[in-house]
Amino acid sequence: MTTAQSTAPTTPLTGGVSVGPAEREDGADLWRIARGSGELDLNSPYSYLLWCRDFADTTAVARDASGRPVGFVTGYLRPDAPGTLFVWQVAVEDSHRGSGVAGALLDALSARVAAEHGLDRVEATVTPGNLASDRMFRSYARRHDAEVTREVLFPASSFPTAGHEAEVLYRIGPLDSAVR
Repeated sequence: MTTAQSTAPTTPLTGGVSVGPAEREDGADLWRIARGSGELDLNSPYSYLLWCRDFADTTAVARDASGRPVGFVTGYLRPDAPGTLFVWQVAVEDSHRGSGVAGALLDALSARVAAEHGLDRVEATVTPGNLASDRMFRSYARRHDAEVTREVLFPASSFPTAGHEAEVLYRIGPLDSAVR
């Protein structure tokens, strides 16, 4: 956890989009993008504000040519496994979906975390119905020559309300120390 903003550089992508670290002021935009995704469990706006303050070093934001956030990936280093980046949420605005922004966000974040903290593996949970996330994490593993294992972390019965699918834990690794 950090309260200082990362000094990591931004990475330009096609179409005037660039990827860089989260800024404290990005929280409201991250909430807006998450709400518009239609897939994510939406957290409170306050949680996204705190995330951009306290977990900026494990968050990446895609920005359009004007600097407006159009996508993000949030994560944290697991306290009991500090070489493991747990990816909490990934979301991209409709206008930029299908253009590789989500994969670029994940690549940029894991490279930054590897450089700043060291990184052995990436973990995330994906519901069985979220095929886009399944494809994104499997593609990430292929790009980084890593294995993917999956197991149910939280069955549907773990959730307090009916209708939530199981959360399947994806473990991706081992990763090259540089996460090329």
